[in-house]
Amino acid sequence: MQRRKNKEIKLIFTVLAVFFLAFLAVPMVQVIVKSLTQDTAGIGLENYREVLTSKGFMQAVGNSFLVAGCSALVTTLLAFVLAYTVHYTNLGRRYKDLIAKAAVLPMLLPTITYGFAIIYSFGKQGLLTRLFGRQLFDIYGFNGLLLGYVIYTLPISFMLINNTMGYIDKRFMIVSRLMGDSPFQTFKITILRPLLGTLAASFIQTFFLCFTDFGIPASIGGQFEVVASVLYEEMLGSVPDFGNGAVVAIIMLIPSIVSITVLNILEKYNVRYNKISPIELKKSKKRDITCAVASAAIMVGILSIFAVIFVVPFTEEWPYRTSFTLEHFQTVFEDSSLYGVYTNSLMVAIVTALVGTLMAYGAALVTARSSVSQRLKGTIDSIALVTNTIPGMVIGLAYLFCFSGTSLQNTFAILIICNMVHFFSTPYLMMKNSLSKMNASWETTAMLMGDNWTKTIIRVVTPNAVSTLLEVFSYYFVNAMVTISALIFLAGTRTMVITTKIKELQYFNKFNEIFVLSLLILFTNAAGKFIFQKLADRSQKKENKVDMKKIRKMGLKRVASFAMAGVVGVSALGLTACGSSSSEDQVIIYSNADEEAIESMEHALDDNGFEGQYTIQTFGTSELGGKLLAEGTDIEADMVTMSTFYVDSAQEQNSMFKDLEFDVNTIDEFPSYCAPITAQEGTIIVNTEMMEENNLPTPTSLKDLANPEYKGFISVTDIASSSTAWLLIQALISEYGEDGAKEVLTGIYDNAGDHIEDSGSAPLTKVRAGEVAIGFGLRQQAVADKADGLPIDYIDPAEGNFSLTESVAVVDKGDDTNAKAMEMAQCIIENGREELQSYYPLALYEGEETDAENLSANPKVFPEPLTVDLLEQHQALSEECK
Repeated sequence: MQRRKNKEIKLIFTVLAVFFLAFLAVPMVQVIVKSLTQDTAGIGLENYREVLTSKGFMQAVGNSFLVAGCSALVTTLLAFVLAYTVHYTNLGRRYKDLIAKAAVLPMLLPTITYGFAIIYSFGKQGLLTRLFGRQLFDIYGFNGLLLGYVIYTLPISFMLINNTMGYIDKRFMIVSRLMGDSPFQTFKITILRPLLGTLAASFIQTFFLCFTDFGIPASIGGQFEVVASVLYEEMLGSVPDFGNGAVVAIIMLIPSIVSITVLNILEKYNVRYNKISPIELKKSKKRDITCAVASAAIMVGILSIFAVIFVVPFTEEWPYRTSFTLEHFQTVFEDSSLYGVYTNSLMVAIVTALVGTLMAYGAALVTARSSVSQRLKGTIDSIALVTNTIPGMVIGLAYLFCFSGTSLQNTFAILIICNMVHFFSTPYLMMKNSLSKMNASWETTAMLMGDNWTKTIIRVVTPNAVSTLLEVFSYYFVNAMVTISALIFLAGTRTMVITTKIKELQYFNKFNEIFVLSLLILFTNAAGKFIFQKLADRSQKKENKVDMKKIRKMGLKRVASFAMAGVVGVSALGLTACGSSSSEDQVIIYSNADEEAIESMEHALDDNGFEGQYTIQTFGTSELGGKLLAEGTDIEADMVTMSTFYVDSAQEQNSMFKDLEFDVNTIDEFPSYCAPITAQEGTIIVNTEMMEENNLPTPTSLKDLANPEYKGFISVTDIASSSTAWLLIQALISEYGEDGAKEVLTGIYDNAGDHIEDSGSAPLTKVRAGEVAIGFGLRQQAVADKADGLPIDYIDPAEGNFSLTESVAVVDKGDDTNAKAMEMAQCIIENGREELQSYYPLALYEGEETDAENLSANPKVFPEPLTVDLLEQHQALSEECK
């Protein structure tokens, strides 16, 4: 019997081991190889030396440990208070249900909206700031990160602690009191002691979620740089360095070794109860009132931050035109692609939840309900911790390196597998904690009654775990609906999900629409959570009532149903592996262009016979650059429109573009494989209301921005992560030389402080939101905002309006090259330039005249050719000024 049991357990272990070998170990080996690979010197440690000695890296690591540690401590404490209120007070059931719902609310929303919610709540023009009449605290840097991380990780911590508390036998509290223990001793022995392992798991889990998150620091990190933002800059910066980024990713994994050791030590403190019996809690008004007030304060804090999501989308333009409108909802739901994207998200989330739940359950059975060696159990525990420590962005890039050119590329299957791996840790820990708290003698009793191990699991263990299985299903479903960090590199045009749609809107600065889609995800997840919770509660009641004989009678049917659902999930996974749609003949266009340029290109194509024959997917410049450099000719796109210097770099590295088959009569010389479509200029952008409110003089030059009177009122982009900043630095170097540029730029950075941004659109976003009065960004965006009636104006600096061109190029896929791509590229150049010039006025082709109406005051061209090497030189100059 024992031999058979071990055989079945080892079979489960083998399946899990093969899965994680293929979809965790091998891709991460690719990352390790990348970290050791130099462009010219082969294999070595040069990348490690460069990263570890780079300016500010060790400070960023220290900052990460500080804020992640503080956040994990605060989160675990708050989650414990909430869970204690639910399980150890005599407060009403409805109030306890409200606590459980409020605690998990943040996980129902995509993390990409957290930073915006905090800015629109606690910023200078935020909802709560207006209600209180003043800004309560500075939201940038440590304060904002702490708040954002606590909100982000509270649901995970609460679910872990709340689940384990449900399996603590409260009878020992009576025994402790009868033995004369003090209230504190009773609390420590009967509650803290059994929870020690779970509390440690909560701390470690939330620590690494904070340590590896890059979305929140990108929004409100300010100058408090963390290691995740360094990783973001290396992987997704204006010139991606995958070697250095891989080094940062490897360094971020080192703390997992410590966490594995700590959890192994604390494993001996886990307590198993032979029986869990409900008791009537001791009455204590002081305890109940204290817990009620504390939990209410926590809930109000959470709900107040997200209240802005229910306000901003219903206003014309927060905070300047606050009259009620449904226009933003209409704009979103009139998007013809929304239904397909939403359906994709639901399908991916459901299949992820089904297969992921079976995987987590199988893993937990090996570690919590078997007698296999500690080595095998430790392997699964290590896998869980490793998956928790790897940032989603790194998993996405690892999959990009590993599966580009394979049948998995741009499929639903790779999205589902990525989600299963990325979110494995918490479901596994939930299942393990639940199974560990069950009666340890069930298997022995069942075997004495004639059941083998498989029947025991099906008839006895699983029926008692159904409520936790439903919670795990819910966790996978919700996280699959809200995740974006990994999928941004893996979702193709045909497999786009709703969070990647939000990313598109962020690129276009459509934050009202972002909140609308966030509400759609919220309502979907809330409905799912409601259904799953009702089923879990119903199952929990049945679990508490059945005895061993009844379990044997009822368990098989219920588990068979669940297993059948899993089979359906596995089948769906196989069916989606192809990941293709019926529109294979469509031309896929990847673009980093702004909304105006996208619309102009669409008009040119639609009006000239190509309507319905193409699909455009937009990316940020660095994201698309990363895909070009990493995927090469394996990229899904048939055609790209992209910053010209990136096109040049991708061609030099991957030889991925065809020579254009039509005449291109440009004013300046361009390579034979691309043709320019726009030239984007930089300018000074101001919020006229903020300028007047703070009595600030209007700047006339970039040099003025270094004046002390503007300290705290300026936002600029960092050239390390955004090419928009290059327009500012070109102007300074051209006018003042490198030494003079350093002096001015140092003053600008000092005035910007926490508002040196990673995104090119961020300065305009903060100017719009009233967070700063002055920003440097793209001119055409400011022109559009002013025309739209917002309190936005622009000043063309005396140093000149410098520009970057974006070009169209056709991907060379050999025999698989889509012939229509070349025709569409020609159509855009020959038929789209007139409309494009109305937004981007500079002439690019012979015979064109610069649009005088929208012409900048002082257009200039940098005296040297714009290349990646020159950009890297200017990045080094910028670093010296910080």
